[in-house]
Amino acid sequence: MKKTINVNVKHLTRVEGHGNIHIKIRNGKLQEAQWEVIETPRFFEAMLVGRNWDNAPLITGRICGICSIGHTLASIRAVENAFKIVPDEQTRKLRLLLKHMETLQSHSLHLCFLALPDFMNAGSVFPLIKSHKDVVMHAAKIKGLANDVCDCIGGRRLHPTRTVVGGFTKLPTKEELSAFSERLKALIKDLMTVAGLFSGFKTPDFVRETEFVSLKGKDGYPFIGGDVVSSDGVLMKERDYKKVTNEYIVPQSTAKWCRLSRKSFAVGALARVNNNFEFLHPAAKDIARRFDLIPVNHNPFMNNVAQLVECVHVVMDSIRLIDELLDSKFTDPRQEVKPVKGVGVGAVEVPRGILYHCYEFDDKGKIVKSDCVIPTGQNHANIQHDLEALAEEYAVRGKEDGEIELLASMLVRAYDPCISCSVH
Repeated sequence: MKKTINVNVKHLTRVEGHGNIHIKIRNGKLQEAQWEVIETPRFFEAMLVGRNWDNAPLITGRICGICSIGHTLASIRAVENAFKIVPDEQTRKLRLLLKHMETLQSHSLHLCFLALPDFMNAGSVFPLIKSHKDVVMHAAKIKGLANDVCDCIGGRRLHPTRTVVGGFTKLPTKEELSAFSERLKALIKDLMTVAGLFSGFKTPDFVRETEFVSLKGKDGYPFIGGDVVSSDGVLMKERDYKKVTNEYIVPQSTAKWCRLSRKSFAVGALARVNNNFEFLHPAAKDIARRFDLIPVNHNPFMNNVAQLVECVHVVMDSIRLIDELLDSKFTDPRQEVKPVKGVGVGAVEVPRGILYHCYEFDDKGKIVKSDCVIPTGQNHANIQHDLEALAEEYAVRGKEDGEIELLASMLVRAYDPCISCSVH
């Protein structure tokens, strides 16, 4: 057994933003295990104060280059809730379709370009382009289709321009939607190929019981708005997000941390699957069972599998949405917007978990106060406590420095953190 271990990972690779891992073991006992967030804060909330209501989605969409659609939709929902605007069915379906494609964009990027190298003994995806070109091509095809749909519906594949408060500035044509439906159906084969590849990998054997928080499914698998639920039995309204997140500051992080019923909780794909398994598409449930992902699963490494499950779900549900849109008559794309004094909260499940936007407006529609709570910020405390438990467990098993470093890095990567987003 190795008695002394030092792990110092400065600027963990294959994650968005900058974070460090420090682990110190002496005489077979854990002395330190720390997840350190060192990204420079960017103060987006302060930028919004004094701005007009229609600026909010455009500005906050720039908080993240990966979840820009989710930020835009959360911002729009917060404004609409403040102004008592109820989007029509056409708008809701198009927004959900756009949200599904962001989920597919992000999950395919994480699974096949960021997480996959860990399971194939590669430092990055670049060696795999030569050794496993077919796998990389499947991944590129999946992400490429998601990008194309986002271009069509949102106006751009990131930082969307067509989705606005009250609806859309321009609608896709039915011919475009029909073509995407056929491409989505063909994509199922590519997803099954990726699933087959990941089924051959061994997921690290690690479990630490935690609380999982997500939106609560009502009529389907939840992505945009609704109540918030936890696996510990907490149920709250969207507007009560502060009672869910309970942000606080710690010395080693420029991002705030969160807690609810316990010292930490997890959000993201695994939390959604754990809390809303019944609402998954049958094909997605089949993939989950294939990987023994049965709620409630407490292995954080299984977040990768949960992302794969959600990829299948959003593709199948997108086909359904397009079929319904093709069978309907398109109406005016945008409602009239009349600003009123008030407060609005918007909650959206972005790939990494629940995102909250809250704005207070004066009677002219100017923003008086704003607040955004980011999914990775909600996960930081859970990453820390997982890291401590992992380091202690594997120290007892007598793992070498390199083994513990790899497992610790894989653990953080499994959360798919968007670190610079969390220091918004």
